[in-house]
Amino acid sequence: MKRKKVRMVELKTTIAQGLHVTDDSAGYDAACKRVLSEKAILARIMKSCLEEYKDCDVNDIAEKYIEGQPEVSAVPVLPDEGGTVISGMDTEDKSVREGTVTYDIRFRAIVPDSEEQIALIINVEAQNDFYPGYPLIKRGIYYCSRMISSQYGREFTGSHYKKIKKVYSIWICMKPPQYRENTITRYRLVEEYLVGEGKEPIRNYDLLSIIMLCLGGPDGSNYDGVLRMLDVLLSNETSEAEKRKILQDDYDIQMTQTMEREVSVMCNLSKGVEEKGVAKGILSSIKNLMETMGLTIEQAMAALKVPEGERQKYMDLLERQ
Repeated sequence: MKRKKVRMVELKTTIAQGLHVTDDSAGYDAACKRVLSEKAILARIMKSCLEEYKDCDVNDIAEKYIEGQPEVSAVPVLPDEGGTVISGMDTEDKSVREGTVTYDIRFRAIVPDSEEQIALIINVEAQNDFYPGYPLIKRGIYYCSRMISSQYGREFTGSHYKKIKKVYSIWICMKPPQYRENTITRYRLVEEYLVGEGKEPIRNYDLLSIIMLCLGGPDGSNYDGVLRMLDVLLSNETSEAEKRKILQDDYDIQMTQTMEREVSVMCNLSKGVEEKGVAKGILSSIKNLMETMGLTIEQAMAALKVPEGERQKYMDLLERQ
């Protein structure tokens, strides 16, 4: 029992904690979020996508401008009216209407060369499903709106709206439609003159932006920079050793021991997810043959050429259903 406790403590590393879960897909999603929350990764996303950091060195972004430790799946989206306001960076609120909905990754960053040291509030979302039943861009706008409205009572009170912090919602889409592969798109508020030119300082309205990074692959155009880096990092097909080599040689990302361990967890869990999918397909085929052809389970497995060593596994799975 004592040895087991020691082992559990070892698992709780900075970015690998909470990954010893029974569901491989959930563990893989958690691993992705924790790898993306590494400052070395966030800094390169910020330099490539946020105009405030385009002229900054990535090491400066990571060390000087990202405040504290990014929070992973810890900060809830503000509930509808009737819920409570987020009062701290690590609290969790619940609403009867929408339950607990958390940002994947949220953190603050200081704007370089700003006399007022304006902080940005940024959240990063990893999204596998580009068509979850609604347009992702609308969810991004919703998240930005929540991050702005939740500042009341923390960043400003009363009518001190000048203290509102700019917010970003960055979406990393791992399986976008083909026409959006290897693209980066920004959505933001802009000034448009309808009659005359009533020019307003940009800082007064440029308060929310949504960035969509749609990954693709080496066969498409624009496969370079941050898009290639994220594709390599999150790929199910790239080996752990190859990931490490590309990140270090091409992007000068020196992987820490904990980050290497997390990438290893991702690679192992992705294999588990794939194997579960294959097993589910085989099991479905066995059941179909039994129902439509009147075969026994042994005959169905023989027809499907299931290896002898794996047949007991499918017999056990079928008995549980």
